[in-house]
Amino acid sequence: MMESQVLYAAYVAPLLLVWVVYVGVQKHREKSALTVRQQALDAGLIEPASMHPVIDPEMCLGCGACVTACPEGKILRLVKGKAQLIEPTRCIGHGACSTACPMGAISLVFGTETRGVDIPYVGPDFQTNVPGIYIAGELGGMGLIRNAIEQGRQAMDEIAKLDGLGKPDIVDVVIVGSGPAGFAASLAAKEKGLRFVTLEQDSLGGTVSHFPRGKLVMTAPATLPIYGKVNFREISKEELLDFWTGVARETNLEINFEERVESIEQTPRGFTLKTSRGSHQCRAVLLAIGRRGTPRKLGVAGEEQSKVVYRLIDPEQYRGQQVIVVGGGDSALEAAASIAEEPGTQVTLSYRGDAFSRAKMKNRERVEKAEASGQLKVMLGSNLLNIGDTHVELEQDGVSHRLENDNVIVSAGGILPTQFLKSVGISIETKHGTA
Repeated sequence: MMESQVLYAAYVAPLLLVWVVYVGVQKHREKSALTVRQQALDAGLIEPASMHPVIDPEMCLGCGACVTACPEGKILRLVKGKAQLIEPTRCIGHGACSTACPMGAISLVFGTETRGVDIPYVGPDFQTNVPGIYIAGELGGMGLIRNAIEQGRQAMDEIAKLDGLGKPDIVDVVIVGSGPAGFAASLAAKEKGLRFVTLEQDSLGGTVSHFPRGKLVMTAPATLPIYGKVNFREISKEELLDFWTGVARETNLEINFEERVESIEQTPRGFTLKTSRGSHQCRAVLLAIGRRGTPRKLGVAGEEQSKVVYRLIDPEQYRGQQVIVVGGGDSALEAAASIAEEPGTQVTLSYRGDAFSRAKMKNRERVEKAEASGQLKVMLGSNLLNIGDTHVELEQDGVSHRLENDNVIVSAGGILPTQFLKSVGISIETKHGTA
């Protein structure tokens, strides 16, 4: 009897110890998660920048597969045995968590109860409510490069199923935009032997080409039609554009640059696109344009001056100057931090909000570092009131400030090309935490 009790204790004691250690570790992790969550709440960093996950606690098993799958770190964590989005602002919409969940407990949505996001209607086949017009990439809310590339490829798969293709006097599809989605779609159309035209009002890369010099483009392995697997993870804007240029050259991909679409009209056989250079007849249209549309202006006195611009081209041009950057998103933070690194610059970042809740963690950390080193002055809760020839006037907490100034960069986002979309007949939906 005594021997069996000794053997029993010998087996149970290690198991009990393992259990105690496991419970202790889980409680420590949960406490850490709740601390991080509270810090995010206190800092006002609670609004996801784009598409993000919503977890159904009734379906969640607490297996942690989503936590492990997230490429951005511990944005998702387990609390009381259920997954929670702990740092919403750091989420950039990879969607890997939803794919990894074995129970389908995670839905990917746009907007929140407090912040609506305008999204054109896009069906599961990437077709809008106007038959024959498709949307892929950033315009449909999918800004992540890898996902935009995949959407462009998949959209072309759907377009290739349409009847009425192969007519000799019209092209099968006109692709509008040469960003990640449009570039991938163009390669897919070429691979499938479709007759197509790709139009780009600016240069190769679309929105990516307007990123600041040296910006790291967050991406992940993707597959380009014809070319194959692309194993980039972090790559600069210049390197990515050089790569795309090389792929276009190798595949003999033709793109009509500096040709802007002015209108789209339905015809009995498809559509007529009138552009700044002429017109194109086609069976289908794929809109792979950005969401910025027209840059959002401040509407303040002096904004019409030539020293006011709405995107950063090259930080070096501001060397030795006094610059104010207005905005609280990624483009504003990237512009301010990049210019602050130039010798002799005096940079002020003005934002009307109390926290940079729409910006990625890496950009917030970069700004914090620049501010701590004295390279950058940050004015939260401030509004630009007037732009003079040699100065600007701001208001912060009821106090007026006059700053000497050479240049103003307004990075307040863009206005969704709603009027253009509505003129085509495409419906716009405001998403408040829905798919």
